[in-house]
Amino acid sequence: MDRDSAETIALRALGWLAGNDELLPVFLGATGVSEAEVRARAGEPEFLASVLDFLAMDDAWITGFCDDSGLDYTLPMRARMALPGGDLTSWT
Repeated sequence: MDRDSAETIALRALGWLAGNDELLPVFLGATGVSEAEVRARAGEPEFLASVLDFLAMDDAWITGFCDDSGLDYTLPMRARMALPGGDLTSWT
């Protein structure tokens, strides 16, 4: 997956997250960013990577995003691997 496609998927995930009244506050609390910061940083690849990292914390969040967006369940993680830090090995 190329970086542009990965950023597009991550932006879609951010849009989905922003429209989720229950999950958005969890994201804001977990990351420590404000809604204003979300808007300001939406174009930063590193921030978009954090959105996908957050969604990956719970299978229900990933499947909910993919189901609502008509995406294959593997696409968010493939997109994450194409964004900054995605090539790092996870030892957990």
